Amino acid sequence: MTASARLLLPLALAVAITGCSQPTSVATEDDTTAPTVSTPADEVAVEEHALGEVIHPASGTYTLDPAHTVVLAQWNHMGYSNPSAHFGNVTGTLVYDDADVSKSSVQVTLPLSGLSGFSDKFDEHLRGVDFFDAAKFPVASFKSTRVVSTGINTLDVTGDLTIKDITHPVTLAVILNGAGEHPMSKAPSIGFDATARIKRSDFGVGAYAPKVSDEVNLHITTEASIAKAP
Repeated sequence: MTASARLLLPLALAVAITGCSQPTSVATEDDTTAPTVSTPADEVAVEEHALGEVIHPASGTYTLDPAHTVVLAQWNHMGYSNPSAHFGNVTGTLVYDDADVSKSSVQVTLPLSGLSGFSDKFDEHLRGVDFFDAAKFPVASFKSTRVVSTGINTLDVTGDLTIKDITHPVTLAVILNGAGEHPMSKAPSIGFDATARIKRSDFGVGAYAPKVSDEVNLHITTEASIAKAP
């Protein structure tokens, strides 16, 4: 074997191996093969796989569990950080109608005494006149006006959010996490997460915007149970 042949042999082998590793059919600009189109049935199957089986909570009036309810607000601070505040001691009721979710409703009270910015100094600032003025407006509230099923275990809950006696409509995107007999209380229970985005200036708490972002992301997680008969 000549020297040039010895040099060309590895290159030939590499080309052969590369050719073997290519797909048997390669699309070209002239290829008229139709692409695979996802059907609605395919989309439903994917959604079912992602969220599991359809959850059917018991119909009835549920009471929110303040110990397992978190309403978290997060915003951007001058491009440097993304701090958050937690609304605690939340109370409320949820009426759920499994046969017709549009007949469901929720009403929640958020006492500003439970508002925490995770530092004593910031808590005082948040509750002061620059923001929530909690001495004058001690509670915020949400009362639903419309509940719509948007898919498997998902809902849109639209309602009136009131802060500092200013009310605007807000839509919560809700995911049902689970429902059934609670393993501890043995009461029919439900759990869900919800998200929304609001403008704080709409509610009179727009100090320092836009350097401190006007838009605030809300994330809610909660559990609620139907009171057991005595």
